[in-house]
Amino acid sequence: MIIAHVEIVMLLGEYKHSVSSAGRFELPQHILAGLDGGLVIARGFDHNLVLFPAAEWSKLAQALISKPITDPGVRALRRRLFSAAELVAPDEKGSITLPQALRSFAGINGEIVLSGMYNHIELWSAEQWLPVRESVEAEDLDDRWRGIGI
Repeated sequence: MIIAHVEIVMLLGEYKHSVSSAGRFELPQHILAGLDGGLVIARGFDHNLVLFPAAEWSKLAQALISKPITDPGVRALRRRLFSAAELVAPDEKGSITLPQALRSFAGINGEIVLSGMYNHIELWSAEQWLPVRESVEAEDLDDRWRGIGI
C-alpha cells in the first residue's frame, strides 16, 4: 500500500515478485504512482538491498555527507551506501533492473520480497526474508515500544 502524506510517500506492505534471469522485476503500480524523480538502489545492512525514492535518498545522503570525513565509521558507511548505489528508472511497465553486483550481494535470484519501510523499500531474496519475518513476528516488542514512548 502507498499513502501520500504531506511531502513524503509512505511505502508500506510486503510483496513477493519474480526476478528474471536478467534481474528485472515489476514494481507494484500503486507504489509507482507515488514516486517521482527516479529511484536509488543500494546495499542494505542485512545482506538485503534498499530502494529509495530519489528525494528520500537525497535526505539520507545529505545527512551522511554532513558528518566528518575524518570519522572512520562515517567513511565505512559512505562506502557501504554510495559505492554500489545506482539510480534506476522504471520503464513503462514499472520494471526495473537490479544490477548483477547488487543481486549477488543480496543473494537474489528467482523470487524477491519487497518490504515497505515507510520512506524506502527493503528488497530481500525470498529465502533470506523468511527467517527475518519469522523473527520479527516472534519477537516481543513491548520494551521497544516503550523505549520510543508508545
